[in-house]
Amino acid sequence: MGSLFLRNLNYFIGAAFVVMLVIALVGTVSGLVSNPPQETVDEAFHVHPTPLHLESDGPFGKFNDRQLQRGFQVYKEVCSACHSLKHVAFRNLEDIGYSEGQVKTIAAEYQVPTFDPKTGDRDTRPGVPADTFPIVYYPGQGSPPDLSMIAKAREGGAAYIHALITGYRNPKTFTKDGKSLMKEFPDFKVPDGLHFNPYFANLNIAMPPPLTKEGQVQYMDGTRPTIDQMSKDVAAFLVWAAEPKLEARHRAGVAAVIFLLIFIGLAFGAYKNIWRDIKH
Repeated sequence: MGSLFLRNLNYFIGAAFVVMLVIALVGTVSGLVSNPPQETVDEAFHVHPTPLHLESDGPFGKFNDRQLQRGFQVYKEVCSACHSLKHVAFRNLEDIGYSEGQVKTIAAEYQVPTFDPKTGDRDTRPGVPADTFPIVYYPGQGSPPDLSMIAKAREGGAAYIHALITGYRNPKTFTKDGKSLMKEFPDFKVPDGLHFNPYFANLNIAMPPPLTKEGQVQYMDGTRPTIDQMSKDVAAFLVWAAEPKLEARHRAGVAAVIFLLIFIGLAFGAYKNIWRDIKH
């Protein structure tokens, strides 16, 4: 009798718990329907980048060395003043079509910090191909974001880089989906020293627009240096910097798939040969 009472009590408690959960769920859903959460300023102004199609995309993608060299030129003349490539060695530039002599010349244009453990003295010397790109420091501010892995560190990769570079806007005239958001958020202001960019996570970025006019970089191969073209080229270069062995990985992947297909075919043939005379 006592065990039956305890069992019924357990059923009652379980049923009451389920009922309370259902009541809470219904109350939450009805509350969201009647009073939907208000969109924040960041959510309202933020824009996701549109896809950027590069020749390196897809399982059969390959790098375009001419584009990578143009992208490196943009990085060297515009970005390198603030951003380093500490995981890229100068000699790696041979992989995108530069000769050994050109790499030596490029490396020598940079000053690489040195340290003498005997005297404790710090100095600089011209770079050599074995050196990595030196880290850029600002006194009292540390080092700006390194760009070696930026294409992998940011969602969207190359598309995000291209959108960020070309996405600076005036918030007063900025529209999204055909409507001006300043009417909805009239108190929105860009803090002094920052710049409005709807592709940046919190909208306001300290970096001023890096590319401001056509021809800011004069391409040596004759390509028209529009802002859009320069931003695409540097985005492609940073994809290579983040994954320089991408082509080798693609080749290995294709070879592995071909091997597996051949192996499956041989295994199926062996199966049919062994079991063909055996009746079930």
